[in-house]
Amino acid sequence: MSRTINSTLLGALYENADPTGDLKDIEPYYAVTLEFDDGDVNMWTGIGSRTIGAATFSGTGGLLQIEGLEESSDLGANGTTLTLSGVNDDLLSYALTEDYQGRLCRIYWGVTSVSQVVEVFSGYMDRMTIQDAGETSTITLTVESRLITLERPVIRRYTDKSHQSVIATEGYGSSTDTFFKWVTKLADKQVVWGREKNDPES
Repeated sequence: MSRTINSTLLGALYENADPTGDLKDIEPYYAVTLEFDDGDVNMWTGIGSRTIGAATFSGTGGLLQIEGLEESSDLGANGTTLTLSGVNDDLLSYALTEDYQGRLCRIYWGVTSVSQVVEVFSGYMDRMTIQDAGETSTITLTVESRLITLERPVIRRYTDKSHQSVIATEGYGSSTDTFFKWVTKLADKQVVWGREKNDPES
């Protein structure tokens, strides 16, 4: 899957190459945003706080590990796994009380010399496992790719009941829309075209 990389980020990578083409030292990092109803949790794999866009990300150092980031040439729904070690009681309580399943997770990649990043993954939080080790805990979170929705069947019917259910639950359309109310009658409807109409009921 192709991605657009910000020109500033590209420039920072090019500037770190000497005339022989060898790369000088750069400090890449990952940043993660977990979107919850009560507010986002932002973390990055560095030390201290870092501002990305309008959000402030808390540094986790080596305590945050990201596994399974893969690119594929097709539309494969490859997920990923986040592991956060050394979690304190406050964050653990947040993890236990928040409704996380189906919430969006975004993962970014960048280098410390510039503020721009590129989004390398986005998906939905699926399963969270917590290992308690006394004073601290380890949280493992599996995240499904957003492409997983392409593999799930859409259980809908061309009926008025199904249509009104979609309007009520997803907010699409208007409750006054009665188009599908006439679908069953249209199935056996005879349309007069190019001939004299004899039957007034046809």
